[in-house]
Amino acid sequence: MTVYDAIVLAGGAAKRLGGADKPALRVGGRALLDRVLAACPDAAATVVVGGRRPTIRPVTWAREEPQGGGPLAALSAGVRLTTAGHLLVLSADLPFLEESTVEELLAATAHGERDGALCVDQDGRDQPLVAVYRSEPLRRELALLAAEHGSLAGLPLRLLTHELDLARVEADPLASFDCDTWEDLAAARARIGDHGTVLDEWITAVKNELGIELDVDTDVLLDLARDAAHSVARPAAPLTTFLVGYAAAKASGDGGAEAVAEAARKAAALALRWADEAETP
Repeated sequence: MTVYDAIVLAGGAAKRLGGADKPALRVGGRALLDRVLAACPDAAATVVVGGRRPTIRPVTWAREEPQGGGPLAALSAGVRLTTAGHLLVLSADLPFLEESTVEELLAATAHGERDGALCVDQDGRDQPLVAVYRSEPLRRELALLAAEHGSLAGLPLRLLTHELDLARVEADPLASFDCDTWEDLAAARARIGDHGTVLDEWITAVKNELGIELDVDTDVLLDLARDAAHSVARPAAPLTTFLVGYAAAKASGDGGAEAVAEAARKAAALALRWADEAETP
C-alpha cells in the first residue's frame, strides 16, 4: 500500500452555518472531523489544520497564517508538517467518506507520472479537497503561487489544481458530499437514519466510540439473537450476544472475528437444543 500522510482542513468561518464550529457538528452521533479521520486510519501522519479539539485518534495540529487565510494557506501549513511522498488532502465536513475512496485515490497515483488524483462529484465538478497529491509537485506549486502573489491568503484552490496534472476519480457519489449549510447537515442526518443503512452506521459508530477495530459478521449475531429470542425468551437475545462477545474476548485475548463466530455458533446450537427440549412431549 502507498505510504501517505493525511492533511485535514478544519478551519474556515462556516458563514453559511452562522459561524458554527462545523468540524464538531455531529452526524450519526460522531463529529464530522472524527468521521473524516476514521476514513484514513492508515496515514503515516495526520495533520489537522484548525483549532485544537478532542479527536478519535492522535493528530498533529497546525494553523494557517494568517488565521482565516483560506484553503491554500491552510494546505501550506499542513504540508510543512508532512514527510510522505503522497499527501491525502481532505476537508473536515465529509460525513460519508469511506476508506474505499481513499484507496481509489491512492491507487490512481501509485504509478505513473501524474501529480495526483482528485474526486469528481456526480455533477462532474472537481473536488480538490478529496484528493491525493504527490508531495514534490504540490510543494513546488505552493511555493510558486506564494512567490507570484506575495502570500497564499485568500487565493482560490483552482489556482493550484490548474497547474497540476491530476487524474479524475469517479468515486462513490456520496464521498464528496459536504456539509456547508444546515440543509446539508439535515440531509446527512436523515440519510444516516435511513432504514437501509442505519444498522451499519450504528455498528461503525459503536466500534469507533469503544475503540474496537473488528470486522464482525453482523448477520451471524443477528441470527443468534433471533434464535435466542424465539427459543428461550426475548430478553435472552441481548444477554446472549453480550455473553458471546465476552467469551470471544476471553478465548482469544482480543475477541477476534473468528472467536466471535465460534462462540456464536456454540450459543446458537444451544438455543436450538433448548427449543427442541421445549417441544419434546
